[in-house]
Amino acid sequence: MTGSLLVSEIFLSIQGESTFAGWPCTFVRLAGCDSTCNWCDTRYAADEEGRTMTITETAACVEAMKTPLVEITGGEPLQQESVYTLMGRLCDTGYTVLVETGGFLPVQKVDPRVHIIIDIKTPSSGVSEKNCIENIERTVANSDRPRENVEFKMVIASRRDYEWAREMLDRWDLTSCCTVLMGTVFDALPPSDLAAWILEDHLHVKLQLQQHKYIWPPDMRGV
Repeated sequence: MTGSLLVSEIFLSIQGESTFAGWPCTFVRLAGCDSTCNWCDTRYAADEEGRTMTITETAACVEAMKTPLVEITGGEPLQQESVYTLMGRLCDTGYTVLVETGGFLPVQKVDPRVHIIIDIKTPSSGVSEKNCIENIERTVANSDRPRENVEFKMVIASRRDYEWAREMLDRWDLTSCCTVLMGTVFDALPPSDLAAWILEDHLHVKLQLQQHKYIWPPDMRGV
């Protein structure tokens, strides 16, 4: 249906990741995702059908949460065409809008006012071959949006993942043009190991922890 979205959940929480970590944030989690990442922690959003909501209904739910920061996530939010209309409407209303994408789809249609958080999937995810390299190329070329509105996230589960990620950063010189976040798969790799590797290699990346998983149970929905 044109102008509608399949929504998994809308909730108020603390932003647990990205450069906005720690701020109260309204999350609009859309349903559906064609990827099968090994480390997906919101598989229910991919597997469940979701509830059909109009753009107006979705925006009204966001307004009721009373936070200036909104993140649209999933599932994979960019699979639904109407998400672009929702992002534009929220920006027009004055919200700071984030969208977090799995990194498999191009982001050039996203409103340039939106702050995009793009995953770069590492080998342990099982889907690293699906990374949309076009997103990296466009960011490096600064072709269609302010660089400060793009950040990349790399989730590390092993030393192999880390070395692969380091090679990607070297190949694209990505840290020279935007923020790159590195975090660990929760309970799979001690953050102290990743921190030590980052310091040893003098990487210009930001270490992040999934704050919401330290505040609430790791498998809790709606946080």
